[in-house]
Amino acid sequence: MDFILRIAGTLVELYSWALIIYILMSWFPGARESSIGSVLARICEPFLEPFRRIIPPLGMIDISPLVAILVLNMAARGIIALQYYF
Repeated sequence: MDFILRIAGTLVELYSWALIIYILMSWFPGARESSIGSVLARICEPFLEPFRRIIPPLGMIDISPLVAILVLNMAARGIIALQYYF
């Protein structure tokens, strides 16, 4: 059980980094249209879309990815808590 929870924690951490990279790619023109950008879009957009529906952009600033990363980190902490429980 410990092995499965470690893998889940590692996957959540890797996904969190993928989200951060995808968000930072919006600062560079044409970065999201690259091959890496399109792969990250297919991975990250399904997770970010519900947050974007709930939290609209404030002018030019979109804070929904920050909320998504916070939720993902809370899920990771939940996995860590499960690891200590078992």
